[in-house]
Amino acid sequence: MTKKEIVKAISEELGLTQLKTKEIVQKTFDAIVETLVTDHRIELRNFGVFEVKKRAARKARNPRTGGQVQVPAKFVVTFKPGKEMEERVRELEMAENARLQSAATDSSRALGQFSAGSQGQVSSAYSQGTSNSRGPGYGTDPASKQSGFSS
Repeated sequence: MTKKEIVKAISEELGLTQLKTKEIVQKTFDAIVETLVTDHRIELRNFGVFEVKKRAARKARNPRTGGQVQVPAKFVVTFKPGKEMEERVRELEMAENARLQSAATDSSRALGQFSAGSQGQVSSAYSQGTSNSRGPGYGTDPASKQSGFSS
């Protein structure tokens, strides 16, 4: 969701113009940033806590060259969600897990409807001439291990 979408939703819910709502939303964001700069912390009840923390200087590795790089100390903004946000996200997680469990149960039921005869035909076609599970002819020639084709 973007700031524009937030402004639109709030303006429709409260019956304000989008221009006035945008100004209010922007002032809110500006106040949060200003408080972080001056006080290094802002706590919004039932939402969470934003905090400015200093990360220590450290040594790191350049992944391309493998050489060591010195990373300087810097300030970063951290966010710790409040209890209400944590609970709502946890509910979302539980609903998603339940949906996935239901989908897995449905698919296993659908797989159980296939006859054993059709499964046997498929597996026997792949196992002819080789004990390798990659298919017929695969693994019978050393060159085929690299390309996946037999000569």
